[in-house]
Amino acid sequence: MAPPVRQSSVQAAMLSLRATVIQPSRPWMLVVLGVVVLLLAVELSLFWRSPEYVSIDFHAYAAAARVGEQSGWAHIYDQGLVKATESQLVPHQSTLRFISPPPVAWLAAVLTPLPYWLAYGVWAALMFSSLALAFAWSTTYRGLTRLVAVGVAIVPWWVLHALYVGQVVPLVAASVLIAWRLLREDRDVAAGIVLSLVVLKPQAAAVAPLALLAAGRYRAFAAWVAAAATVAGASLLTLGPHGLAEYRNSFDLLPASSSDVTLGAAFGLTGTGLVLSGALIVCAALVTARRMRSDPGIVIGLGVLASLLATPYLYENDLCVLGVAGWILWQERPTPFWRASLLAIWILAATHLVITGVGASTLRQWPLLELALFVALVATAWFGLLDRPPAATAAAFTGEADPSKP
Repeated sequence: MAPPVRQSSVQAAMLSLRATVIQPSRPWMLVVLGVVVLLLAVELSLFWRSPEYVSIDFHAYAAAARVGEQSGWAHIYDQGLVKATESQLVPHQSTLRFISPPPVAWLAAVLTPLPYWLAYGVWAALMFSSLALAFAWSTTYRGLTRLVAVGVAIVPWWVLHALYVGQVVPLVAASVLIAWRLLREDRDVAAGIVLSLVVLKPQAAAVAPLALLAAGRYRAFAAWVAAAATVAGASLLTLGPHGLAEYRNSFDLLPASSSDVTLGAAFGLTGTGLVLSGALIVCAALVTARRMRSDPGIVIGLGVLASLLATPYLYENDLCVLGVAGWILWQERPTPFWRASLLAIWILAATHLVITGVGASTLRQWPLLELALFVALVATAWFGLLDRPPAATAAAFTGEADPSKP
């Protein structure tokens, strides 16, 4: 009988690290859970110091839905009607232009029979539960470890910020997580359909489906195209030429804060420089996705990061998808470099509100961190500069034995 093969020191170290991270002792998990609860409580207290912004995004969604129901869906981008309806819903709250895609108003229309604040509460609860359950379903962790991991994942300030203003982006982030797991299980058609929720907020993750195409996941991409085209077609039919023209006009007067968390704002890029930098990032993501085609998690991570970096229009709560990219990398790349880097970013995100607050000058650090992660992923793929252990198999998600191993 052949002698057993010895593990290299690097493999042994990695197994030890993974065992330490995945199976910590219960006291430490309880300590971490306590820290999570404390941080969330602090964030909530800081947000509620500015009650005038509570539900401000959902306010616009609900107003557009009311306009659609009362005046026709072709008028949901009539900003005068939307503003008047917002004032009727919550007279004391400032108004916000509705510039989200039509499906966001359709979703909000489901809640219009409810009193406004109850509708907002239900919306926020649905957004939170969709993201939390997606984190839980996509992870390899089990039991108390999974609970702690999900708690850690929702601590970064952008999650509560999205819930605070009533954003739809947590649902988009959840769709990316669910699609990742489905891809790992080779359920490509289902993954593509789920990923079509990106149409709710295209700038947050639009490159992810293209990265799947570059990686050769043709069934997933075709399913995404079919689902997204169906939604786009329905949107065009409901808007008509007049509504479509108003939709285009809605982007003429974007607030200055819409670029605070973009790469263009971080580097002062405008015009041609902004377009070229975005094109370069997207091309790098697609070429690298082709090289990493056997690793769908990294492919999606590349697509998400490229989306955040290439768009000229992004708000702070859209960083929910950055948290998703970090979650995927944490589990796909359990090496000292990646774990240390992601932990450092998490600490910054967990303490951001307490230390710096939310302002243009403090938001512009986040595109730089996104760029650093993106460059590290590309460098790893092409030059092998960092450890790249094999990704978890589908068995890790289901708890079933891996038939490829004795």
